[in-house]
Amino acid sequence: MNDTPGWASPGSAPSEGQGAGVPRPSEPVAGSGLAGNWSPTQPPTGQWSPPSTPGTGPGAPPPAPGWGGGPQGPGWGGGPHGSGWRQPPVAAKPGVIPLRPLGVGEILDGAVSTMRAHWRTVLGITLTVSVIAQIAIILVQRYLLPEPAAIDPNATGSEALRQSADAAQSALVNSVPPLLITMITTLITTSVLAAVISRSVLGRPVTLSDTWAEARPRLAQLLGLPLLLALISAAIMAVGMLPGMLVGSAAGAGLVVIGLMVAFVVVIWLMVRFCLASPALMLERQSITTSMRRSAKLVRGAWWRTFGILALTWLLTLIVSVIIAIPFSVIAMAVDGDGIDSFLTDASMDFGWPFLIVSGIGQVITATITYPLSAGVMALLYIDQRIRREALDLELARAAGLPGYDTRS
Repeated sequence: MNDTPGWASPGSAPSEGQGAGVPRPSEPVAGSGLAGNWSPTQPPTGQWSPPSTPGTGPGAPPPAPGWGGGPQGPGWGGGPHGSGWRQPPVAAKPGVIPLRPLGVGEILDGAVSTMRAHWRTVLGITLTVSVIAQIAIILVQRYLLPEPAAIDPNATGSEALRQSADAAQSALVNSVPPLLITMITTLITTSVLAAVISRSVLGRPVTLSDTWAEARPRLAQLLGLPLLLALISAAIMAVGMLPGMLVGSAAGAGLVVIGLMVAFVVVIWLMVRFCLASPALMLERQSITTSMRRSAKLVRGAWWRTFGILALTWLLTLIVSVIIAIPFSVIAMAVDGDGIDSFLTDASMDFGWPFLIVSGIGQVITATITYPLSAGVMALLYIDQRIRREALDLELARAAGLPGYDTRS
């Protein structure tokens, strides 16, 4: 496999088989005295700029004196003593992000800008996925999960400690299936929306039918990757719980909690390491295992930066989720059973279908808003890491048709 696969925008050929060198804008031909396609008449020194930089070139006004340089004298700054530095050229921005290494704010802004620019396509994808996911979560909660552990308010001493440990263990076990379903749907959404993000970066329109045509040939991989990561996560969590479950009693319950905490840290480390596998799977036409290796390679040396951006995104989505979930939860408790009073007096209240349906509607609305943000951040993180390590910005500039970037490899 080529160690540096090229950019494969939706509808283009796979990157396998391309040369290892990163394409660059055309350079002068050695020994000819002229560039291959350059005019023999060049602009005066100090007025030439890269093709993507607006407002420069022949006929453009000279820059102002100071840090940006000026006509007063030679040197990088053109100042009286040639001691200044020129401002870096402005990066081209054919779409939602500038074609250069991105900051955290630019990644978040690019994700939100994609949601606004292609809201019909994004809404169609996320609404479909979130409805299916929420139906699965409701069915699991209703029919598969065990009843919450009962707590005797009059228990004291070791019995109260044992009941508290059992309740904590039950709550953790019951939270695992919804978390796994959410992780699977988030990764699927990220893979599908990567096609939308890639066109949005190039400033091209995209429709729901375009996205479906791009994702349909890779449905098996799109489902296989999140399922594999979910199985890995579940296996790690099971290994963490196993010692405590074998010991039993109150000490075993405490050991289960400790094991789950350690396993959770391991899962977080792996999920950050493989977080770029979804966009790599879609945009590079790679297999599942190759996409995971690509993600690990791109994240290597940038784990903490990647983790920080993902954690900030998670915090933002959590705030949005809480804002939307609170009113729906209040309405759900009001229409189910004895309402809010019963919930306040009985923490183990078994909610019925009205509560699950109303709260499920709130979860669908939340997911429809938050899934595109998470997916957009991961897709743009993938693009950002390839810009930093593989000069992907040059390939994107060529794909966007910017002047001055030849189409030959």
